[in-house]
Amino acid sequence: MSRPPRPPTDRWRRLGRWLEPRYAWGRALHNLPQKVLAITASVALWLVATAERRANVEQGYDVPVSVRDTTGGRGTRATSALNPATVRVILSGRPERLREISPKNIEAVVDVTGVPEGSFTSPVRVSPPNGTALTRQDPDKIQGFVDTQLTRTLPVTLGVATPSESSLPRYVVSPTEVSVSGPGRVVNAVRQVVTSPGIIAAGAERELPLIALNAQGRPVTGVMTQPSTVTVRRLDTGDVPVKNVPVVLNTPPAALRVASVSVQPSSVRLVAAPDLLARLREVAGTVIYRPGTYTAPVTLRLPAGAQALEEVTVRLTVVPAAPAAPSGGNSTPAQGQGPAKTAPGTSPASTSPRPPAP
Repeated sequence: MSRPPRPPTDRWRRLGRWLEPRYAWGRALHNLPQKVLAITASVALWLVATAERRANVEQGYDVPVSVRDTTGGRGTRATSALNPATVRVILSGRPERLREISPKNIEAVVDVTGVPEGSFTSPVRVSPPNGTALTRQDPDKIQGFVDTQLTRTLPVTLGVATPSESSLPRYVVSPTEVSVSGPGRVVNAVRQVVTSPGIIAAGAERELPLIALNAQGRPVTGVMTQPSTVTVRRLDTGDVPVKNVPVVLNTPPAALRVASVSVQPSSVRLVAAPDLLARLREVAGTVIYRPGTYTAPVTLRLPAGAQALEEVTVRLTVVPAAPAAPSGGNSTPAQGQGPAKTAPGTSPASTSPRPPAP
């Protein structure tokens, strides 16, 4: 049989007893050891349960953003001009776990599936590694450009370190053409594909990476070359006998006078046997003289067994020669008709070029 409820006056009377110091003190000391043990056990359980959370620390990483695009259709799409290309990710976890993580272990993805071609602004989703939690990231969204994937085939331009003047290196590149692929507007900016400069010994070969350059000669990022490297093999066996000698032009006809002359280059590299090079001091060049200012090729008169490595041209200003003064007497030349003088810095061709030494 249930006990009838106590009247409200009894409840207030029992609560009022706690206001009496003697009663409150007695109740506090009642079963004191058991109470202390229960409190101690509760604190210990809380410390154990929250130990891992209290031991966690935070660490930041700069994570590169990757793009996911599962848009269907006939064409292939590509993404470029990501801004920024990395996001700052703050992870929390145990110190030993965070020390094991590098940015490549963190996934930061922007999904452009269904985004129309052109510029876009989309959120970045960060997936923290196991045993860590994402605290924050900056920024939450990035900008970019969706374009059609394009592939072009371009020849490979050889880029090697400048050889010495006494060598004539010959190289062969394999393959001679590569494919450049990427977003259309980026691939269209590529003007040439060159090998990374490198020094290759005579008779040796090296694998050299490729660099895509724009019209200003600057590297183009965001494109991929296939293959990414080429093999460059040097065919020559080393140094060859080479010597620089000056070019001396033939004498102009008596009716003409050379007012100015500029030979380009003023000296040429000759390849010949060492004993022949030792005797050569200069090389004769023949040019056809006519009145006027003009640029003409120079025909080099080389000894047998010698070969020139450059073609020579000359810039001439030729005028009619002044008439000869009458014989006898001490007549002075007419004003403005002094003897022909060699223009400063010009070749001896304006006077009488010397024949080459044998």
